[in-house]
Amino acid sequence: MEKLKKFGLVGKNISYSFSKKHFTEKFSEVPFTDCVYENFSIDTVEEFPSILKNNLNLKGLNVTIPYKVAIIPYLDSLSKKASQIGAVNVIRFTKKGQLKGCNSDCFGFKKSLQPLLKEHHKKALILGTGGASKAVAFALEQLDIYYAFASREVSEKTIDYNLINATTFDNFQIIINCTPLGTSPNIKEYPPIPYDFFTDKHIAFDLVYNPEVTEFLKRAKKKGATIKNGREMLVFQAEKAWKIWNK
Repeated sequence: MEKLKKFGLVGKNISYSFSKKHFTEKFSEVPFTDCVYENFSIDTVEEFPSILKNNLNLKGLNVTIPYKVAIIPYLDSLSKKASQIGAVNVIRFTKKGQLKGCNSDCFGFKKSLQPLLKEHHKKALILGTGGASKAVAFALEQLDIYYAFASREVSEKTIDYNLINATTFDNFQIIINCTPLGTSPNIKEYPPIPYDFFTDKHIAFDLVYNPEVTEFLKRAKKKGATIKNGREMLVFQAEKAWKIWNK
């Protein structure tokens, strides 16, 4: 028998998903036992409409890599924040049956980073330019922290990985990995930056949470940096998503 309220995660190769575990545990408790959470792994974003067609009791969705930007044309509207960020990780089903794109990543990241911040943490270097990095950039703006992007795809708005040096690390005291590099099972991978320039004045923040300590974090910690993975950020963004769905 179908449960009354269905929620889920849209992404690609998402069997490792934090969200399914988190919400399945949440839904095992009263008063949420009439809710279920499923993974919807699709190879292309063009398959998204079939999820809606085959799951008429959907009440809300999360969105993860690589569809946080690509999903936008399939939605009826965006929240002000999601529109400003240019990426969506939460889809709310309105009372009129429309799909509204929202973003709780920025909330989760900001709340997770804040306790680490000290007076000298003035600038952040964001590794990667995908949907998650857009939410991170938005949160940094709210915290009044200057940021720049590093990417393999060089443009006016990004720093080439090959040009990151000691001066870069002097200028940027927060280094944030927004790429999937290092995610299990590829735990030996890491962003191509010169780790020797990390110091005890730096924060290394990795949005990856599996494994708990990525190669990126290990290398930064060896040089004395304060490190943090993305698990707490995910908890915060998940609970924010729950509030968005139940507005």
